[in-house]
Amino acid sequence: MWEPSVPYNELPAPPANELESKAALKAVTEARAALAALDQAVRRMPNPTVLVSAIPLLEAKASSEIENIVTTTDELFRLAADSEDKASPETKETLRYRTALFSGLQSLDRRPLSAMTAIEVCTNIKGREMGVRNLPGTYIGNPVTKQARYTPPEGKAVIEQKLSDWEQFIHGNESIDPLIVMAAAHYQFEAIHPFTDGNGRTGRILNVLLLIEAGLLADPVLYLSRYIIKHKDEYYDRLLAVTRDAEWEAWLLFMLEGVRETSLQTLAIVDGIQQLQQTMRAELREISSAGANADLIDLLFELPYCRISDVMERCEVSRPTAAKWLNELVGAGKLADQRVGRERLFINHRFIEVLAA
Repeated sequence: MWEPSVPYNELPAPPANELESKAALKAVTEARAALAALDQAVRRMPNPTVLVSAIPLLEAKASSEIENIVTTTDELFRLAADSEDKASPETKETLRYRTALFSGLQSLDRRPLSAMTAIEVCTNIKGREMGVRNLPGTYIGNPVTKQARYTPPEGKAVIEQKLSDWEQFIHGNESIDPLIVMAAAHYQFEAIHPFTDGNGRTGRILNVLLLIEAGLLADPVLYLSRYIIKHKDEYYDRLLAVTRDAEWEAWLLFMLEGVRETSLQTLAIVDGIQQLQQTMRAELREISSAGANADLIDLLFELPYCRISDVMERCEVSRPTAAKWLNELVGAGKLADQRVGRERLFINHRFIEVLAA
């Protein structure tokens, strides 16, 4: 019997044969349609690197905010291609989320999604070696009153067994739709709570990796943390309701709606990016001696906070030419500029606005 203050060492695996209810399957159909539309839109982009570079940063920012680690979009994009030594501790930790995401993605080439993947992801998020918890005392609840809302399994051997159960659920239920597997496995991972810190962010990265491994996404462009922030209280309430009352259907419907809503929002971002790219190509022809330079356009979207040296390298032009192009765009109000120390950053502010919409 589960009790909030007692380690839930009897945490069961999701009931595989009970998950695909009529309502859940209807929600799966809608979520898969939206996700497929997003995946196809990204595949059709002339330069999908634009989105693949930006969305993980926004996901990192939102996922970190859920854990009360707050940075600004400005600082995040400004320092993303720079030395992290200049970043605040919060921004450093948020940038490590993107590193963890891409390292997890690369790990799928070496092995299936596993507990080792989770350990690698969490290690990269925290910037130090992370293994499963081996000390007692972990609980989720009020840090002031010490009242537990939930106490995860305790003991290294127990946690390792629960992670093995999690792996088995992911890879042992091929007849269940991958979106339902993802949602149920996310609850299972968060309930195991295997690390001393970083479990939420690790779990949200694992969601994307699972969908990529299942072939539902080619690139990590599902910005699901934004949905969780919007419904943060419901997210935690739904998690607890599964533990307390086995309310699986409500949890699955919540997560599937998140996939559907997020996919459609990201699809709108893709459309906005492509429209802005067309607009900027026309603007370059009219106001800049760069003409419709494709390399310059790509760079301004891949590095929305760029430097003169970036243009020199990417477009293979001299410093005076690169500076002239950028200054023309600033003068026409198409880029903003910002002085940071001795350097000058040129900001594709309209692109940032599209991403934040």
